[in-house]
Amino acid sequence: MSRTRVTALVAAATAVLLAACGTTENTTEPAASPSAAGGPVTVTDSRGKEVKLDAPATKVVGLEWGEVEMLVSLGVMPVGVADPKGYATWVTAAKLDAGVKDVGTRGEPSVDSIVALEPDLVVMEDDRGANLITQLEKYVPVVVAKGSDASDNLGRMRTDLKMIATAVGKTAEAEKLLADFDAALADGKQKIADAGAAGKPFAIADGWKEGSTVSIRMFGQGALVSQIGIQLGLTNAWEGETDPAWGLGQTDVEGMTVLKSPDLHFFYNASDGTDVFADGLNSNAIWKSLPFVKQGNLHRMPDGIWTFGGPLSGKQYIDQFVNTYAV
Repeated sequence: MSRTRVTALVAAATAVLLAACGTTENTTEPAASPSAAGGPVTVTDSRGKEVKLDAPATKVVGLEWGEVEMLVSLGVMPVGVADPKGYATWVTAAKLDAGVKDVGTRGEPSVDSIVALEPDLVVMEDDRGANLITQLEKYVPVVVAKGSDASDNLGRMRTDLKMIATAVGKTAEAEKLLADFDAALADGKQKIADAGAAGKPFAIADGWKEGSTVSIRMFGQGALVSQIGIQLGLTNAWEGETDPAWGLGQTDVEGMTVLKSPDLHFFYNASDGTDVFADGLNSNAIWKSLPFVKQGNLHRMPDGIWTFGGPLSGKQYIDQFVNTYAV
């Protein structure tokens, strides 16, 4: 299950408003102090807090996989990561070295394990709790990334990447990553248009099974990977309720009947080997009657494409869209 099941359950329970579709424009840049190479650095993180470092951080601990991917893609191998084994399962765009230390789970990292590594910086997301931040800040500077914002998740990704890049002295590398990502988006959009597929519908989901019940987590308009598809000129067909942070909503197989277009392609991720769509719904009459199932437009994504990642995972998703709609 990607992200955490808790996120999905919260999305279902709160019945929050539809997330708005984002753009690739970054309207909120992280504040950073100019400095000479290796000199003092100041960044303002998602809390609005200034984090001051004597020099760009080199020994960094990452507590969420999206930010870990960003660190590795910038050329900074973390000394510690929350659940590196899980990261290796779900994220292939930026692989960890074998020597990276395990500092606990993403939901409950070990403060003792983190502090023992004597890092220059901890990078985490703002949904991990103020108590954890307070504990860590007794020993080490902490930069808190936003992690997700369904009102503009591509802009948020850019902001988080640039903030982290400034903290570790890799701003040129960040600009290169974003330029390559933008080029891939533009190229993919052109290929999809040339194939006559502009405006075609898609849907993205993951799911889990408890007993005989299959729950489906849909990626709405504001989810990061949905915004990638939209920027490629495609249309996200899922219009159900989603949460305002991640752009995720919950449904069941009956709820999928709103996806009526025979042109729709349905994408899902099952990197942990638990394929509830192939195994949990293979005998379900409603599922088998859905147009995208009958048409063979059901796509299990290659394992290890992280749905909540940075530009490198984003490029992997671009490739999947293009390979589906432009071939």
